[in-house]
Formats: sequence, structure tokens, C-alpha cells
Amino acid sequence: MAAKYQTQVKELVSANPVMVFSKSWCPYCRQAKQTLDNENVEHTDLELDQIDVGDAIQSAIYELTSQRTVPAIFIGGNFVGGNSDLQALKRNGQLKALLQQAFP
Repeated sequence: MAAKYQTQVKELVSANPVMVFSKSWCPYCRQAKQTLDNENVEHTDLELDQIDVGDAIQSAIYELTSQRTVPAIFIGGNFVGGNSDLQALKRNGQLKALLQQAFP
């Protein structure tokens, strides 16, 4: 069963240049999405607390990335981490380069 959801996660990540797995009530998720919005970055969000298979998808993300928490952010098909990782990428100037690769 887990392989099914891993496949679904991989398909979402490959189909969307910026993919955010999130929960609607999570302040770190909101901050990450706001950061992307402030950078004028188009991103696809999947609110795991609003779908029936959210727990299974979150487990699949953990199996793929070793990160248990949300947000789980992928840019250009690569896992970049959570909100603190995104903020660090922005601070050190690496976010723009990653986004340029994701949106050639």
C-alpha cells in the first residue's frame, strides 16, 4: 500500500515545479507558502489534513525523505526540506537559483 502513495507523491513532485505538502492549520506551512507567494513563485499545495489519504501520503513522504513533518517542500523535483530550510535558502540566496532551475 505504501508504494502506491510513494508513486503518487513522486508523480505530484515531477508534475509540479514547486510542490508543497502542507496542513491547513500549520503556521510553518503558512509561512512557507507566504514566502513563495512573496517571491511570486507559482506553487502547488496539497493540504494533507483535508484529504482522506493525507496520513498515508505523509507516511510516504517520510519514507522517501526521512522528514516526518510538514511542510514538505520540493523544488524542481528535489526535496528541499521544510519551512526553516526554505527560509535558509532564501537568506543565503540559493532559493532564486533553485527556482530558476525549476522554471527554465
